[in-house]
Amino acid sequence: MRRAMTMVLVVGLVGGVLGARLSAAPAAAEKPAVDAARAWLGLVDAAKYGESWDAAAAVFRGAVAKEAWSATAGGVRAPLGKVVSRTLKAAKPATSLPGAPDGHYVVIQFDTVFEHKAAAVETVTPMLEKDGAWRVSGYFIK
Repeated sequence: MRRAMTMVLVVGLVGGVLGARLSAAPAAAEKPAVDAARAWLGLVDAAKYGESWDAAAAVFRGAVAKEAWSATAGGVRAPLGKVVSRTLKAAKPATSLPGAPDGHYVVIQFDTVFEHKAAAVETVTPMLEKDGAWRVSGYFIK
């Protein structure tokens, strides 16, 4: 299960490495990806892990089983408590990320305050899928 989770998070990890190079505010072109990331995070915040898996990109769903994602996400998020605030820190488009197929991505970082963790950075990486929808392909909390 940990290995599968690592594969899902690889795109998010890349965001952590790129963090210093991300722009402070998303351009209009990145807004749909940011909106998709916020909507997906809403599912995770509500502990709707199965629904977040259903709403994720095919790459995400192919890397980790629904049950494994639900168990791992719950194990990571529950101790943090509820989200107190989440502020967009940066968004950067990319077409190539290590460990991920080439495509259209936006690496997004949020400064997040949780009930039991005062300062965290969430990296969410939506990708543009063939149907024209932005869906999350990676997620990482630091």
